[in-house]
Amino acid sequence: MLIKKRLILITIAYWVFLTYIIVALVFWFIELQNQNDQMSNYKLSELVTSDSSSAKKQISILNEKQRKTTQYISEGATFLALILLGAAFMYRAVRRQFAIQRQQENLMMAITHELKTPIAIAKLNLETLQKHHLDEQKQQRLIEMTLQETNRLSSLANNILVSAQLEAGKRSDKEDLNFSDLVKSCINDFKRRFPERKWEYSITDESEVYGDALLLQILVNNLLENAIKYSPPQSPIKCSLTNDESIVSLCIADEGTGIPVEEHKKVFQKFYRIGNEETRSAKGTGLGLYLCKKIAEDHGATIKIDQHSTQGTILIVKFVKAKADQQ
Repeated sequence: MLIKKRLILITIAYWVFLTYIIVALVFWFIELQNQNDQMSNYKLSELVTSDSSSAKKQISILNEKQRKTTQYISEGATFLALILLGAAFMYRAVRRQFAIQRQQENLMMAITHELKTPIAIAKLNLETLQKHHLDEQKQQRLIEMTLQETNRLSSLANNILVSAQLEAGKRSDKEDLNFSDLVKSCINDFKRRFPERKWEYSITDESEVYGDALLLQILVNNLLENAIKYSPPQSPIKCSLTNDESIVSLCIADEGTGIPVEEHKKVFQKFYRIGNEETRSAKGTGLGLYLCKKIAEDHGATIKIDQHSTQGTILIVKFVKAKADQQ
């Protein structure tokens, strides 16, 4: 709310200042033109009509008046164009800065919430185990819930740290790896964490890529996390991994509300989240898909949203097969 008020005040001040500059420019053009008219009229009034050269002098005076008028118009138009160009650039820069500040504040609130929730749950579970003598089944359930929350903390920390590392260009732990096994491991982990969800997957064996195992694990986990987060609990999560002679394709689909076509590029921007921050119910930091895109680019891969999907969201990542000695 504070940012919105500041933006309104700055926008009002901006338009008042810009209007003042344009009005001043128009005022000085009118003043210069009036002065030009007065000087021309004075020179014409000083001409001696009986002088044989008065006609030529009159034409010269009128031509000089026209030249100055053209000069004032061209200079005024140039200044006006520069002012409007600079004003447009500054307006966009200021609004972009406020948007970034708003996104960062939303990120901090989201991170705070994402940190406090699992910590509070884990603390409560551990205190329950400490204070009460529970049967084995209840103990295992509390331990499992605590592990799930610590996994959430680990995932959040990884997203933030890896995002910073990729932007700084500091990660380079790439090797030939079996992407099929990595995807299967991620799916099995999610099946343990979300046993109530329905999973449909088809993984082609021996799909090898050249990459960083941790980064690729984060990519797959973020895509699976989003599919679960933005789809109904009773709907299935679909995953497929295929390969041909040159391309390894990972496809993860859900049956949620989907992403509007006009948002397809925006969702890969840092901190960007669809909808109003004040009314949005889904948790998140706006780093998931941004990080997926950065990881894909770091591996020479492409990531996109299938525009032909009629229900839910289909995300497709395509890797070019490559060996370490080809990098």
